[in-house]
Amino acid sequence: MALHTTVERAQRLKQLHAQDQPLVLPTVWDVWSARTAVAAGFPALTIGSHPLADSRGADDHEGQTFEEVLAAVGPIIAAVDVPVSVDLEAGYGQKPADLVAGLIEVGGVGLNIEDTVHSDGGRVRGTDEHANYVAGLRTAADDAGVPVWVNGRTDLFMHAKDPSDVLDEAIERLRALVEAGADSVYPVGIQDDDGLLTAVTGAVSVPVNSTAHPVRHDLDRFRRLGVRRITYGPLLQLAMTDTMKDMLKPWAP
Repeated sequence: MALHTTVERAQRLKQLHAQDQPLVLPTVWDVWSARTAVAAGFPALTIGSHPLADSRGADDHEGQTFEEVLAAVGPIIAAVDVPVSVDLEAGYGQKPADLVAGLIEVGGVGLNIEDTVHSDGGRVRGTDEHANYVAGLRTAADDAGVPVWVNGRTDLFMHAKDPSDVLDEAIERLRALVEAGADSVYPVGIQDDDGLLTAVTGAVSVPVNSTAHPVRHDLDRFRRLGVRRITYGPLLQLAMTDTMKDMLKPWAP
């Protein structure tokens, strides 16, 4: 994809975050799902690592190499004329500059980066380590001249036995990611907890991303709680799986 087109898409993604509260980015995994979401009227998309892996018969949690992920997402990005962000898990062991360079090369204009390093035994990066990685991504994008949207994710709530016990630590981490240059933050695992979502959205100055189920959740609720960005993770693909099973069951032997 031509660099000027990538820059234009990156600028458009930034504008969309400023205009829509919340901005819903359907999480897609192949050309068909991407084109379907665009045809439904969505102005931007995200590619999820979990549904992408499932669609390719691979494992999530960095079960694919960075090169394999780029080869898979490139045709998806090229098939639509809207901005596309890509879930790049914990970075596949890549340096921030190499991660950004690969993303830009295939036309991606946003990325999700998490703090669970599955390629290193599933350890969780410390706050400073994760913030430093985000800072490296921000610097690399700036140096490349592409305003890549960086969505800084933390899995602290998801890993905790009681998510409320790590609220202060999670907020400290999210604020550190904002200070490092994250454009939005993504506290995974609290989409059903009004209190925790409200606490997080009130504690940071950038859009907060929440996972949502396209059928079971309500958009107005997220709006009331201050959520400004919504993605589906694997939940859209899982919802479609359930629907497909229901459609096929009467035809099964």
